[in-house]
Amino acid sequence: MKNPFPLLFATLLAAQAHASSDQAWKEHDARLLSACKAVSGLQDVHPAGQPVLFDDRLGLTALVLEGRYPQPHMKDQRGRELCLFERKSRKAHIAEADTLLDTRKP
Repeated sequence: MKNPFPLLFATLLAAQAHASSDQAWKEHDARLLSACKAVSGLQDVHPAGQPVLFDDRLGLTALVLEGRYPQPHMKDQRGRELCLFERKSRKAHIAEADTLLDTRKP
């Protein structure tokens, strides 16, 4: 009978390779926020919630941002944007998201 340990060891090693450290996720979150703020059109912009990670096959992280519109005709009105962050290229894309969620109570 062949020794099963090399196969078992290789399987365990492969499973370990896919795990990300807490430090790696902190760095991801910092890059995400920095990239999203850089393309945002809002002032005093900050996250409105937690990042949403899509599967690695898509490679995107979504983040809703809140801030204030800088245009004078908007009269410092609050606004929201949806930021999609490409993890591989580290590029951020932004879209207005004021109507994404209805926060009014019935």
